[in-house]
Amino acid sequence: MNTLRCLLHPRPTPLNLNHPFLNQSPSPSIPRHHLRWSSTVSSSSLSQCFRSHRSRGSITTASSGLPFEISPPPIDHDFIDTVTATGAVISDDGVIETFQNDEEALREAEEGVVVADLSHWGRIRVTGEDRIQFLHNQSTANFECLSEGQGCDTAFVTPTARAIDIAHAWVMRNAIILLVSPVTCKVIKGMLEKYIFFNDNVEVQDISPETCLFVLVGPKSDNVMEKLGVSDLIGQPYGTHQHFVVHGMPMTIGVGNIISDVGYSMLMSTAAAEFVRKTLFGLDIVPMGSKAWERFRTYQGKPEPGKELTNEFNVLEVGLWNSISLNKGCYKGQETVSRLITYDGVKQNLWGLLLSGPAEPGSPIFVDGKRVGKLTSYAVGRKESEHVGLGYIKRKAASKGDKFIIGDDVVGTLIDVPYLARQSMPVKNQNQ
Repeated sequence: MNTLRCLLHPRPTPLNLNHPFLNQSPSPSIPRHHLRWSSTVSSSSLSQCFRSHRSRGSITTASSGLPFEISPPPIDHDFIDTVTATGAVISDDGVIETFQNDEEALREAEEGVVVADLSHWGRIRVTGEDRIQFLHNQSTANFECLSEGQGCDTAFVTPTARAIDIAHAWVMRNAIILLVSPVTCKVIKGMLEKYIFFNDNVEVQDISPETCLFVLVGPKSDNVMEKLGVSDLIGQPYGTHQHFVVHGMPMTIGVGNIISDVGYSMLMSTAAAEFVRKTLFGLDIVPMGSKAWERFRTYQGKPEPGKELTNEFNVLEVGLWNSISLNKGCYKGQETVSRLITYDGVKQNLWGLLLSGPAEPGSPIFVDGKRVGKLTSYAVGRKESEHVGLGYIKRKAASKGDKFIIGDDVVGTLIDVPYLARQSMPVKNQNQ
């Protein structure tokens, strides 16, 4: 009880608005190996902690300041050793590749709930008085119509509308947080800094080393929110987010998990991550490693930088309609996007493929001996016996159920995939 009481009633800390989520001043970096991975905390601890703070008025909306303690709690295990002891396999970059439970995790992602540690993903904070207008001009979404506490997906593209990445954005009181792919974080940060002009009041910071990102995936994610005592977010629109105090430290929870709107994203300091991680494990939530996540991404149809998002394909060929506004002013790539829409210039589309066997990404796609497309991603599906992929195919040659040859002899059948199926072309003269 003494340990639990300490967790629920942390020592008072001074109000410090300079934390990584809401304001402008950066905080010192804390390595991820300062975290523990275990489930020794009671499964009700985080729920009680949330409710305890709510009763004292410490659970707040996006407009409120939060106390912030950057110092991590005492540790008695090394992060890598502790996670490895649970059966996890860690890459040389410190990413959890698998918990030796990939098929169970994929099944739970569709039938129950899983938690994935995406802390290796990029997190960019944009601050300054001109941040809204700046991002409005630098990406495809309409940031000017968003209010504090809302969020959206937005695409970063080249001047010729070639796709770079899809960012998930949270609009906060004093900042906008961008969740981006680990392979594009530095590129996007550098690109944004390049377009900050002398009179722009904008600052761009990479807060990835100071923060952690967990996501909940699956239809029973709402049950987890109820157990944690943060059910206010249930049923809210995609991108809606709120700020909470966990163990005396700030944490932001948003609706959606990068791939799907069925789930939640949790952004927190590295110091808070240990407590949150242990509590989620205490709720018997199945963990998902990066290998299972890649399989899930592929059969869900989420485009990935370096695969579906490259200089070879424009943003409309990818089909990122939910990330594009047709009612905003000038932005990078707008001229190309407008021309493609006006003249029906999209020549190929991204499709899901059910494959007869393994196939190599980059393989050509044929129909009647003619090359009509290219395979961009391949993965084992929900089961080891299932093979799935993503690929671009010429519009005139493609409709659901059509069969193609990938490479030499792999048969591929076009299928709808959830992420792409949710995309719908926006209507002009309507707020996006």
